[in-house]
Amino acid sequence: MRRHSGIGVKTFQLRCFCSDFNPSYLNRWLQIAITPGIEKLELRLPASGMKYNFPCSLLFSGNGNSIRHLKLVRCGFHPTTGLGCLRTLFLSQVNISGDQLGYLLSNSLALEKLYLSHCKKIICLKIPWLLHRLSSLTVLDCALEVLENKAPNLRKVCVDGALIKLPLGDLLQVRDLTVFGERECNFVHYARAKLPSIVPNLETLSISSASEMFSTPIVPVKFLHLKSLRITFDVALGAFSPAYDYFSLACFLDACPVLETFKLHVSQTRVKHDLISGDSLHLRQMPEQCYGNIKNVKIIGFCSAKSMVELTCHILENATSLECLTLDTICDNWGEHADRTRVHKIGECFRVDKQMIREALKGLVAIERYVVGKVPPTVKLNVKKPCNLCHVVK
Repeated sequence: MRRHSGIGVKTFQLRCFCSDFNPSYLNRWLQIAITPGIEKLELRLPASGMKYNFPCSLLFSGNGNSIRHLKLVRCGFHPTTGLGCLRTLFLSQVNISGDQLGYLLSNSLALEKLYLSHCKKIICLKIPWLLHRLSSLTVLDCALEVLENKAPNLRKVCVDGALIKLPLGDLLQVRDLTVFGERECNFVHYARAKLPSIVPNLETLSISSASEMFSTPIVPVKFLHLKSLRITFDVALGAFSPAYDYFSLACFLDACPVLETFKLHVSQTRVKHDLISGDSLHLRQMPEQCYGNIKNVKIIGFCSAKSMVELTCHILENATSLECLTLDTICDNWGEHADRTRVHKIGECFRVDKQMIREALKGLVAIERYVVGKVPPTVKLNVKKPCNLCHVVK
């Protein structure tokens, strides 16, 4: 670093995983790196409890005026003004107050993306109207009690379930919403009932829940512009009631008249719902519904629960434009993006519980018995099975 003149540095990234050095070294390195013309700065400190306050004087003395992307992880950051060229701000586990963040935002008018994670001292976040270019906002695991948006062109939002229930201000321009509701009870129920009024112009919605006791409600308000819907039930994280009715999700689909893509992820090791049995004559139906725009449906973690089989058959019978139906009996981090049947070594697949494998085998039987016969010739059915090398129950 001492040998480098500092001239011409555009990007400086320091990812430190050891804590047995003097923090003053960081100041020296940053002093060399932060020179006129630098555009991207990243500082990631170890998780060992090392305390370090980022030297704001280096940024705001003039040398940092060209910075467009700033990423800080596990340090203190106490700005008193902004950065005129800043476009992306990423703060994770950073000691910064709401007032200090407010100073930075109010004077960084070129900001386009704001990411905040585990910043526990931010109690109040007010995004000013002056941020006309701000299009993306992510706030996760912070201690916010107030979140108010006045940025007129915000289009993409990712937040915790608790935050979406706060008065958030102007969300009329938001088109893409991701909400992690793992800590909220019945969040899918809430989303169906309330979100169409809170974010009426949504085109993409991704929601997750780990504690769902009530079935999806029937309410008159609809998602008039929603084209892509993803619902995740992570049963391993919460108390997922065996009384929950997957078939009730048909009410969610009915509320999305222009929906094109639907993805349902269910991560569970043991199916506690009523299992499918008997013949298909006993499957429930929901009349007078037509999903004329749905082209692609994926159910990851398909199981032999009667209500899930009913939902699948309902979609096949009412999605008149359906082109592809994917049923994956294993819910892992691989199956959605890759083919488990490709040639690979034993153990390369994502490890899953043996009980999930047993449930997957039951799911395959349910697909063959109740689903295959209902697939129209115009629909491609893609059934993903457990890996015969890695997912073997002895």
